[in-house]
Amino acid sequence: MFAKVRITAVRDGDDTLLSSADELGSYPVTVLQYLRDWATADPGHPLVAERDAGGSWQTVSYGGALAAADALGQALLDRGLGPARPLLILSGNGVNHLLLTLGALTAGIPVAPVSVAYSLQSKDHARIRSIAELITPGAVFAEEAEAFGPALDAVTGATGDCLPIAGTGTRPGAAPLGELLATAPGDAVHGAYGTLTPDTVAKILFTSGSTGTPKGVLNTHRMLASNQQMIRQGWPFLADERPVLVDWLPWSHTFGGNHNVNMMLANGGTIYVDGGRPAPGQFERTLANLADVPPTVYFNVPAGYARLVPALEGDPEFAARFFSRLRLLFNAAAALPGGLRGRLEELAERHAPGRAVPVTAAWGATETAPAVTMANFPFSDARCIGAPLPGVTVKLVPNGDACEIRVLGPNVTPGYYARPDLTADAFDADGFYRSGDAVAFTDPGNPDAGLVFRGRLAEDFKLSTGTFVRVGAARAALLSAVPVLSDAVLAGENRDYLSALVWVNPAEARTLLGRDPAAADGDLVTDPELLGLVEEAVAKRNAGLGSAARVDRLVILARPASLDTGEVTDKGYVNQRRVLAERAALVELLYTDPVPDGVVVPGR
Repeated sequence: MFAKVRITAVRDGDDTLLSSADELGSYPVTVLQYLRDWATADPGHPLVAERDAGGSWQTVSYGGALAAADALGQALLDRGLGPARPLLILSGNGVNHLLLTLGALTAGIPVAPVSVAYSLQSKDHARIRSIAELITPGAVFAEEAEAFGPALDAVTGATGDCLPIAGTGTRPGAAPLGELLATAPGDAVHGAYGTLTPDTVAKILFTSGSTGTPKGVLNTHRMLASNQQMIRQGWPFLADERPVLVDWLPWSHTFGGNHNVNMMLANGGTIYVDGGRPAPGQFERTLANLADVPPTVYFNVPAGYARLVPALEGDPEFAARFFSRLRLLFNAAAALPGGLRGRLEELAERHAPGRAVPVTAAWGATETAPAVTMANFPFSDARCIGAPLPGVTVKLVPNGDACEIRVLGPNVTPGYYARPDLTADAFDADGFYRSGDAVAFTDPGNPDAGLVFRGRLAEDFKLSTGTFVRVGAARAALLSAVPVLSDAVLAGENRDYLSALVWVNPAEARTLLGRDPAAADGDLVTDPELLGLVEEAVAKRNAGLGSAARVDRLVILARPASLDTGEVTDKGYVNQRRVLAERAALVELLYTDPVPDGVVVPGR
């Protein structure tokens, strides 16, 4: 199922260089070549499926996707799009989103998919306007003309001559997608495809922009194609069975849009677009989709697993169907709490007896297309992110009790769109991408055992005592020890002790209490019984810990992390710094004496 890991470690002064002893195999100029190959070999096999208004799955085959891509590529070229006039996509995952992406890439037109939150949850659409002003798109696509109307206004107002394209509904001056699909492919699109090079920009992916205007990360065809070859060498089982995904992860992010979608293209798989997400009122759709279509490989982030695990534990019939053909469970974006990983392993043992279903992990970034490391072996530490894939070199640069991980390889970005200043800052003198993430060896004497994730360097801080806090490690340990918590933000920089702002997992709270928690009092959950249970669990967890890990006070937040303010990305990763800034008054509450109502003091 997995390739054997063989890592070479070389010391370079204080740094350590890690690479796979296996050479990277050959790969095509573009992942689009896989689409053409599969469309020739098996044109009727489904590539993508999406539920229609009536709830039925509507599919598009490889042959149909190729025909649509050629038609749309020609239509976009006819309307003046090209390398300097990208396609901006506002709406979320869906068949039309994918077909337009394939069409633009075929024609050598960069695609810039952006978070749906920028369009539907923003009040001023400032990020949409700044992105449009930066990249000057030739066209902008929205699945629903009416729902995305204000965002379309923001884009066209910022660019002037940008063509709106609508999937459904009408808008003055907008081109219906059906009209573009009816275009006959000609010499222009075939010629453009023939002139694609590894250095041609395929996508401009925007980071969350939590500290300012989002950065446009250039993703070349080389990056995307080489990364899929790396993954295929790490997971040789993909060559033997065509994968089936049921996936909600946003295509505006590298995990969903590059790692997962391109994996389907490269391996002839099928992706079922999951219209749910790990959020109140939306996760039920995910559960229904997973019950309807059991995946062969399942990808998620910790926020998603925090909701999935209680659902699997509470419904054995659903769990049996979910695991019926599953080969592995994969986590990325943030460290999976150890307790949650253990429960997943127990579920796999119970519902897939006699068949191993590994719970595995990896590490990467938008700037690396994304996969850099992969855990292709059994491991016990839930923070393990595996070892470098073939074709990449990882540099470990000492930083306190850990190392910053830096990357060199064909999957690494050439830089940021129209921002040479940011590009220069992102690379060291040897050309390695500086990730800003901290890692350490699982076993310093055995590089084949891989690395463990130690958090983001920008999130770490010191207490007033000078004690250094590794936020990622402390947060993961807290969530693992107190399963009722779904996420946490740690505070304490230049303070006397560590404290936390936390959210509870509704399903776990309901199980503990035998009821839903009482209604919140303003910004905080103040249900006495729930506070008591959390206080007891955190106190037990604190026993014997030093100040760098012990949480001395906490509050339970009633209001979820906000996409619009950058507190959370739409793939569920909570930005610690942004939450602390947005909720500064609650942080002050944690350091107020006498202790205010609603503040939990474990062990008091």
